[in-house]
Amino acid sequence: MNPLPPRPNLRHKAAVAPRRPLPRALPAAALLLLPLLALLGGDGLRAALDFTTGVLTLVSLTASVAWGLLATDRLLLRPRHRLVAQGVHRATAVASLGLLLLHITVKATLGHVSLLAALLPFAGGLSGTSVLVGFGSLAGLLMIVAATTGALRSAFATPGRIPGRWRALHMLAYPAWCSALLHGLFTGRPAAAWVVTMYALCLATVAAALSLRLLPPRLKRSIVDATLLPSDEAPSVPRQRRPVDAPSYEPLPAPRPGSAAPRHAHTPTGERR
Repeated sequence: MNPLPPRPNLRHKAAVAPRRPLPRALPAAALLLLPLLALLGGDGLRAALDFTTGVLTLVSLTASVAWGLLATDRLLLRPRHRLVAQGVHRATAVASLGLLLLHITVKATLGHVSLLAALLPFAGGLSGTSVLVGFGSLAGLLMIVAATTGALRSAFATPGRIPGRWRALHMLAYPAWCSALLHGLFTGRPAAAWVVTMYALCLATVAAALSLRLLPPRLKRSIVDATLLPSDEAPSVPRQRRPVDAPSYEPLPAPRPGSAAPRHAHTPTGERR
């Protein structure tokens, strides 16, 4: 009588089953739902968003630019640290896009700017405040281009000139940051003290990240060797070995009369005889 086959362990299979990755369109869908906060919210919410979304957009863009600069450095960061920096860079870029859409929706809903001037750079004119609004719309357009090239990076990973073109398009985030800083400082109402402080911190953060990125490789290596090298990987000083004394052999006693001599007797120099 054949024994019954063992029952499969369903719990173990369920535990090791691979998880399905989240669809890539989910962040885009979440970004498109953010403007509904301004459209469906009350006057108090729109007033609060009017005061905060512009500054938060610049802060998120600043963090994305700074972490993007650090993530490209192969001397100061290890591979796992670079992966973390790239993750923070992408997350802050998505946050800046969401806050940008929310900022444009709030301004257009409150009637501070026309929708055409908010979407098309310098469509409102080239004089007075319209120029500063144009810098803001230009910054938003460049942010969208840089984020799109970042999302489509795998499509540009082909031999030839395409990777260089991708890098040139992705570097549009730098003029976008400059335009956003200029737009935020001089457009609309006079900036409060905390807003000016945030803008100064954003400027200092990008300047520090850019300076660190442009350091000579020799200086970066010296910084790594001096400060960032872990203690367990520090070059160890070779230990001096204790001198080993030469083996000393005492002469064997003479065999007694009538007894056989040992088969292998050693001389004082250690040789057999």
